[in-house]
Amino acid sequence: MDQAVLDARAQDKQLTDEQIVERVLAGDTSLFEVIMRRYNQRLYRAARAITRSDSEAEDVLQDAYVRAFQHLGQFQGRAAFGAWLTRIAVNEAIGRLRQSKRFESLEESTAQEVVEMSSKAISPEQSAADSETRALLEHAVERLPDNYRVVYMLREVEELSTAETAQVLEATEENVKVRLHRARALLRKQLYASVGKNAREAFTFHAVRCDRVVRNVFARLGELGITAPRQI
Repeated sequence: MDQAVLDARAQDKQLTDEQIVERVLAGDTSLFEVIMRRYNQRLYRAARAITRSDSEAEDVLQDAYVRAFQHLGQFQGRAAFGAWLTRIAVNEAIGRLRQSKRFESLEESTAQEVVEMSSKAISPEQSAADSETRALLEHAVERLPDNYRVVYMLREVEELSTAETAQVLEATEENVKVRLHRARALLRKQLYASVGKNAREAFTFHAVRCDRVVRNVFARLGELGITAPRQI
């Protein structure tokens, strides 16, 4: 690849979200790829936490990006762009669950809910195997109640702040803190202490999937005859 092209791509990656939004709105639509690659993993993890399905989470990403592209002019900077974008993905995932009648309200109290965790002790050999401990963490997180699982994923895995998570979920910061505390309590007995350090390695959004989402989003936008986001 031409060195000038490589240099231009490297410069694009240094742009802030707001700068990219401004340029995309001005017609440089190819820059939307930078946004997608920048947020693919976060949005995938958030959608996966809600849908519990790899394929459905990928579909959520594509729909969320198309929606975000179409309504990019609505972003007014009152919240961080990443939070705005993640909220679109969360809404899309929740909408799918509501349609399939599998949605558990993120605002409902679930203090009485108990996740049944395995009582088997983790052997030293298992604890030493990073790939296996990550799998154990993923399995344990999968079994958390919906509202705890999403908060845990955003706060512990994606490392969003309490305020950012509250914005994404349209909840209070206190509510986010309570959910995170309860999620940790459910995980702590067997898993949290031993695999917490591997949290960011879990639910990885692999490069092949990333490329597929980017390609499919641009193809869908082309089918819609969209050459630039609509100013709304």
